[in-house]
Amino acid sequence: MRLNKTLNGEKDERTPVWLMRQAGRYLPEYRALRASEPNFIEYCLNSEKAAEATLQPIDRYGFDAAIIFSDILMIPWAMGANVRFVQGEGPKLDPLENPSSVLQMDSASMLDDLAPVFRALSLTR
Repeated sequence: MRLNKTLNGEKDERTPVWLMRQAGRYLPEYRALRASEPNFIEYCLNSEKAAEATLQPIDRYGFDAAIIFSDILMIPWAMGANVRFVQGEGPKLDPLENPSSVLQMDSASMLDDLAPVFRALSLTR
């Protein structure tokens, strides 16, 4: 991969291109894919759809690297927080009522909850 070669100090015929922003939500093919799952959390947990959303900007623009499709709020969701995505308003996250409860979270359960995100990484490779 062009980006890896450059990071390893190897020469390439052109400079690699990578945008530090997901281009997907602006693409018509992303919007069509997104419309297939109204619940955004379920959409993020669908490994196949997440991998497809990740690759859409690569396919369209020929970028040299991708940002895996997910959402930063999937982590607090896996931690048991009340996370929801309200259409027309955006993400909602209830405040942490008891900060010490973080110490009692089951990390194995969190990893299980996030397994579809990890699978999307594997599918994208």
